[in-house]
Amino acid sequence: MKKFIKTTALLMASMVLLSACGNLQNSSLSSGGGDDSKTSVQTTNSSDSNNYDVLMKNGKYKTSPISGLTASDNGNEFNSRSFESGLMALSRGQYDTNNYVFQEGQILSAGTVNKWLARKSKKNPTGLNPASNGSTNADKRTPMYFQQMLEEDYLQKQDGKYKLAGMSIGIAMNEVDYYQKKQYGATFQTKISAADRKAQGEKIAAEVVKRLRQDKAVGNNIPILVGLYSVAPEDTLVGGNYFQYSVSKSGDLGNWKNLDYKSQMLPVVNNENAISSSDSDAFANFKTHIQDYFPNLSGVTAEAHYDGKSLKSLDVTINTQFDGLAQITSFTQFVQDSAGKYLPSGADLDISIQTVDNQQSVITRTGGKFNSHVYNAD
Repeated sequence: MKKFIKTTALLMASMVLLSACGNLQNSSLSSGGGDDSKTSVQTTNSSDSNNYDVLMKNGKYKTSPISGLTASDNGNEFNSRSFESGLMALSRGQYDTNNYVFQEGQILSAGTVNKWLARKSKKNPTGLNPASNGSTNADKRTPMYFQQMLEEDYLQKQDGKYKLAGMSIGIAMNEVDYYQKKQYGATFQTKISAADRKAQGEKIAAEVVKRLRQDKAVGNNIPILVGLYSVAPEDTLVGGNYFQYSVSKSGDLGNWKNLDYKSQMLPVVNNENAISSSDSDAFANFKTHIQDYFPNLSGVTAEAHYDGKSLKSLDVTINTQFDGLAQITSFTQFVQDSAGKYLPSGADLDISIQTVDNQQSVITRTGGKFNSHVYNAD
């Protein structure tokens, strides 16, 4: 079992959470655990009602101990971000951003989740991946279905303390299980059908909720949202998507709700048909416009996220060869103006302007409102 920390993805995820936050609000409130006299709790004040205030302790953002844990290798770096952002998007429908404070998951430990991600065996009876059947044949072996787990905690102020009032759990299921027949040998793959991902995911989710309910910190009184995520294969240029979710009000999970999320790279590749030709054309016009004015660009691509055929967001990456602060600043403003003119108006935007080595600036549009930031060279 390995822990893969995608540094850039984690930093960007933190930026998404904190980008709309204002000053910290000092408080002597406790989160309900530990020594209250030694713990100073603060929350960020979000200026955007679509974002959560974030709970911080002693002025520090607390990361989850299970962040980055995976059952096996998957080199698709786009999965990490979409796994996190997708779960938070589902959470907004369950936990009102005005009534709950966010904190990365603190209930599950790395040791526990490592065991859950492993195969079930005599030595590891808590494993949630099925026991091996001994075969190494791609079509006959028992694959590793369960790839990664994510926990988000949502807290409310009760009796002068921030207490756990809701949880969201992401369960990532493999589309392709990559494996080796011998250590350091060639990599083979077993493809997993959508039906098997669904069946295995629901089974795993039910067991996870059952185990969480046995934890005193969780109990039977708080809701637990569980989302099933399909991990995109290594050879795709986009991340995966959540395909269904369920909520446990107390006790077992409720009915599963299907999701019709899709992701696609723009410009489209490998002779794919565009999910929306109008969105594809709009991005092509945006790309042409900025390249006409600033030809010294290494590439302009976007990851488009859809609910059915409705475009929800665009993650745009612009690779430049600029190095002067004035040039980066003027280019950032030009890109923001161009995005407002050419890109679909109803979609949220996250535009990253960067070189091979450095992040230069970021532009976001949430709820129709643009924000941008240019990073200083130092």
